[in-house]
Amino acid sequence: MSATSSTRRLPPFGLQVLAGMLIGLALGFAARAVGDSGSALAETLHVVGQIFVQLLKALVPPLVFTAIVSSIAALRDLENAAKLVWQTLLWFALTALIAVSIGIVLGLVIQPGLHAGVDAAAAVAPGTRGTWLDFLKGLVPVNVFGLTAATTVENNSATTALSFNVLQIIVAAIAIGAAAVRIGAAGEAFLTFNASALAVFRRLLHWVIRLTPIGTAALIGDAVVRYGWSALSALGAFAGAVYIGLALVLLVVYPTLLAANGLSPLRFFASAWPAIQLGFVSRSSVGTLPVTEDVTEHALGVPPAYTAFAVPLGATTKMDGCAAIYPAVSAIFVAQFYGVPLHVTDYALIVFVSVFGSAATAGLTGATVMLTLTLSTLGLPLEGAGLLLAIDPILDMGRTAINVAGQALVPTIVAKRAGILDLDRFARGAPANAALQPA
Repeated sequence: MSATSSTRRLPPFGLQVLAGMLIGLALGFAARAVGDSGSALAETLHVVGQIFVQLLKALVPPLVFTAIVSSIAALRDLENAAKLVWQTLLWFALTALIAVSIGIVLGLVIQPGLHAGVDAAAAVAPGTRGTWLDFLKGLVPVNVFGLTAATTVENNSATTALSFNVLQIIVAAIAIGAAAVRIGAAGEAFLTFNASALAVFRRLLHWVIRLTPIGTAALIGDAVVRYGWSALSALGAFAGAVYIGLALVLLVVYPTLLAANGLSPLRFFASAWPAIQLGFVSRSSVGTLPVTEDVTEHALGVPPAYTAFAVPLGATTKMDGCAAIYPAVSAIFVAQFYGVPLHVTDYALIVFVSVFGSAATAGLTGATVMLTLTLSTLGLPLEGAGLLLAIDPILDMGRTAINVAGQALVPTIVAKRAGILDLDRFARGAPANAALQPA
């Protein structure tokens, strides 16, 4: 039997990932049930999950850089390239506006800050916070690859770790791609090399994506072991408000926008599900970025040149979960908990920060950064964010899933409105791992 026929006999990729998720749940509950004797299983789940996310993240800088440069070269042939960029930003803002409005309404109706069982003594100001200056600093690349080194000292031991800022990579790649196009024939060799490098990194990505079912099992199992659900009791009203908001955006707002633009919501979610699912278990939009690009291009039918631009940009600035619903509900929670009245102008500030603030925190880690930016803008105590940290990982799973869904949704809608969406591929629902099949 040939390798090709063997590969094609495998279950659909989405079913493989779903099976991995179910196996992970079983393994996670098994590790918790046996207690300390299950520590080896728990540690294995954690290590395997982290390795999988590290593999994805390792490919992000070269993939984003080469893909953006290639997209700049391809977009020069599109007459509506500038229009695509502005429409993308407009739809980012529109969906964020809808999401934050839902968050404000839920915060006012459910009043989570008045039904909290947490002790104010647990409030501690987070060590990381967002400021509007971060936006300006984030736009200027530290180096071509957006890499930075951070050293932490713990127990008299110093550890240095490298991290990357996707927004800086995008800015550098746009500048370099534009320069290569502008210099004409002298830049063709570079563009050819870049196209070759992109093909190599995409092949590496395809190999990593094959491991998604295993990574999903490990990540969801690790989440069950580490977080459980006991911490939810004291902040049940708050967690409920956040997840109700996330569900409304995912199951009502997004399907409505798709249907209004003549696209099938069921087909969209069937195609985008592997990326949404991985975002849920990995809790990382950046880590899920390669898979989000894959489903957007190969399953949803968005042109490669536009996908390479819109999806990485969305991974840094398009966060309906982390930057809209969550900070809106959280800010109202903190105000209610401390008895600080909010007025119409305060709610307007929440909307403003949610629509534009994600750009100010692009490249920084965690929704806590966005929350501290919102609280500081409103003049609310930053210690209030510390009250919510106990259940943040549980909320982060849902937030990231919504982020990823929106990062695939906007390019699909914009491409449809611009008349460049491959409608046959969208309707056919090509599997997200179609590009993984051997030639």
